[in-house]
Amino acid sequence: MSNTAQTALAELAALENATEFHARHIGPVAADQHAMLRVVGDASRQALMDTIVPESIRRPAAMDLPAPLSEAQALAELKAIAQQNQLKRNFIGQGYYGTHTPGVILRNILENPAWYTAYTPYQAEISQGRMEALVNFQTMVTDLTGMAIANASMLDEATAAAEAMTLAARGGKSKSTRFVVCHDVFPQTLEVIQTRAKPLGITVDVVHAAQLAQHLESNDCFAALMQFPGVNGQVRDLKPLIDALHAKGALAIASADLLALHCEVYDRCLPHVPQQPFAHSAPGHWTPHATLGRRFTADQVGQALAVLDGLSGDISARVVGLRRWDGGARVERMLIG
Repeated sequence: MSNTAQTALAELAALENATEFHARHIGPVAADQHAMLRVVGDASRQALMDTIVPESIRRPAAMDLPAPLSEAQALAELKAIAQQNQLKRNFIGQGYYGTHTPGVILRNILENPAWYTAYTPYQAEISQGRMEALVNFQTMVTDLTGMAIANASMLDEATAAAEAMTLAARGGKSKSTRFVVCHDVFPQTLEVIQTRAKPLGITVDVVHAAQLAQHLESNDCFAALMQFPGVNGQVRDLKPLIDALHAKGALAIASADLLALHCEVYDRCLPHVPQQPFAHSAPGHWTPHATLGRRFTADQVGQALAVLDGLSGDISARVVGLRRWDGGARVERMLIG
């Protein structure tokens, strides 16, 4: 290697700041540490640890750790570890399905640096960006369900279904304390509903979906939950079930895969049924990359609860709306209920 090349490499090495991560870390400086130690009455951090950590669980010697890495080296090592992962086909089902994320969503939503480069979620850039994603999420849900309003997101489908049950109990006109769940609802959804219903004095009846209309002839309920498609993938015509519920003065809740409401699966399975709003509330389920709103959390599934106009006052969780200031600037506002 020539002297010129060696000089160039030396100059590049001088530009690398191997301690840049440590320098960027925000933590208490020495003066702050001494001030805090004076308050608690200890001379040093080691003395503080000796005071509060029992000797029986204290490490007697320093940990045998390798030499520290620079930020670039650490990222390279993590990438090498991640490349050892083996991607397997997922057969869990029950609301956890593989999806395709369109490139336009990746580029303009998930990879939009204006939304994720802010240091904390309390800064205006990421806060407004996140709420913009959530209002898009709400709009998508109302478009696909035909409902009047949707909330921004809930924990998961089971939680949203339990919330829909209590919403129906509050907003419905029936005096019944019985809630019907169709047999093909996801098991995790049924368990959460049963847990939520018990302290509220609500009786949960599990009924085969094909026998729901017959069940209602001799039994009452204030609402019923139906799965669309069912746990086994069956797509059934819900309109007769909903008509039977309406005849009893009960509300209808459809826990629906949003993509199944307007797709070839619906058309092929139920070609004679028009695609239209068919329930009072619809807690929909999907995996996170099929939607916009849950990209920023660690939750397994994204969730919304959409309702018809008459029940909009009872909807809970977060609802994001748009408003314009006097100067014309658009801003998102979040209502937490």
